[in-house]
Amino acid sequence: MSETASSAPGKALGAPGSPDANRWRALVFIAIAQLMVVLDATIVNIALPSAQQDLGISDGNRQWVVTAYALAFGGLLLFGGRIADLWGRKRAFVLGLGGFAAASALGGAATNEAMMFGARALQGVFGALLAPAALSLLAVMFTDGKERAKAFGIYGAIAGGGGAVGLILGGFLTEYLDWRWTFFVNIPFAVVAAAGAYFVVREPEGGRNRSPLDVPGVVLSTLGLVALVYGFTRAESDGWSDSVTVGMFVASAVLLVAFVLTEAKVKAPLLPLRVVTERNRGGIYLSLGLAIIAMFGLFLFLTYYLQIVKGYSPVRTGFAFLPMIAGMITGSTQIGTRLMTRVAPRLLMGPGFLVAALGMLLLTRMEIDSSYTALLLPAMLLLGIGMGTAFMPAMSLATQGVEPRDSGVASAMVNTSQQVGGAIGTALLNTIAASATTSYVADHIGGATSRSQQQLVQLQAQVEGYTSAIWFAVGILVVAAAIALTLVNAGRPGGTAVASSSDETAGEEVAVPVVVH
Repeated sequence: MSETASSAPGKALGAPGSPDANRWRALVFIAIAQLMVVLDATIVNIALPSAQQDLGISDGNRQWVVTAYALAFGGLLLFGGRIADLWGRKRAFVLGLGGFAAASALGGAATNEAMMFGARALQGVFGALLAPAALSLLAVMFTDGKERAKAFGIYGAIAGGGGAVGLILGGFLTEYLDWRWTFFVNIPFAVVAAAGAYFVVREPEGGRNRSPLDVPGVVLSTLGLVALVYGFTRAESDGWSDSVTVGMFVASAVLLVAFVLTEAKVKAPLLPLRVVTERNRGGIYLSLGLAIIAMFGLFLFLTYYLQIVKGYSPVRTGFAFLPMIAGMITGSTQIGTRLMTRVAPRLLMGPGFLVAALGMLLLTRMEIDSSYTALLLPAMLLLGIGMGTAFMPAMSLATQGVEPRDSGVASAMVNTSQQVGGAIGTALLNTIAASATTSYVADHIGGATSRSQQQLVQLQAQVEGYTSAIWFAVGILVVAAAIALTLVNAGRPGGTAVASSSDETAGEEVAVPVVVH
């Protein structure tokens, strides 16, 4: 597939006064690909117990079904973003889809744990190529302020709500078909998205970064991010004081510092420091990463609460998350999209995170017999509306003002902040919950004389653990709101086109939308 063949003369995206006529159809296929990647993050978790039993995976090794994907995806995101800038985003997008589909087929056909772990790692590799290519395509295709708001509203809703959709789909496939379909279901998604992208997507001319690949940067960033993600993953299972856990964090710090020093000196850096040191983008990466810490922990605790404490089936658990999905779609496509061209991004992000924190605050009141309608439903609606409202301008702002040749790595940084935030959230909040649960059992089990009383104490201890961790999540969201309100100072998107980074240096406060993932 040649790049010239895919970009007809005179129809190049971003040509002055001639936006590509197929951009809205292209958005459909980009959205399908994004949905597939986000779904995969939760759909496999639902199927994990069944897969573990069928493949004979030990309890000690089962975490690698999740960890193998997380390490490859998180470690290679910056590299994937740079490859998209070098090869062309359309080409990287289609290749990423094809590889992800093949890896999914391998996972669905797995006959032993080694085959499963290898398939998950391959999914992570191709996901790291696909995710930044999808977002950067969106960033360079939609340059009009109002159109950009709508496009990123749709994208933000999928990014925020896709994980909950994965719980529903995973529950259905596992309960009524077989766990293998949680992998096979990716194939039609990928085929449709790749075919559509091949025929519909048009990239703007001259947007590639053909500089030589920064090999030291690739090595240092990949090893540093892998060590960081693995450190948090190991902390969850082996504790924060475990020697290997501590060693991973130390190694990660050394490698990432060396990476920053290298990027400041080389001619063609993997991650130009101008991408992350710009005030608005830095604020978005940081606040978005913190918000994801809170969200990942919440999905985990609510899933356990509904299934273990309330006794919901996997399918019923998935449907219980529907109000959150509805809230995210409403916040992103209605509130965020309608207001993004009228108010400054921080006035959507800050209040959005605070509304989500209010929803979290309601969940700290959870008890064993809490009513879904009276407590969980309003809490999840608030969470969804708040996150959807905040994510939408963040997704748009993180890539705005970036030179076209840097849009891949800028998009990759959004994915990286989310991936690292997810790893931190799962490990940190799980540790807090486990500690509170253990403490509650130690304090109350002595007074339980019968088996039923002991079971009640165990359930109450789990709820106590969840609510203790959710209190921390509330605080994290408040901090995310404070960062968004203080660091993100971009004005209301008043222009019709997105500024380039050269515009930023010439005139700091360009009134255009910023893009984030």
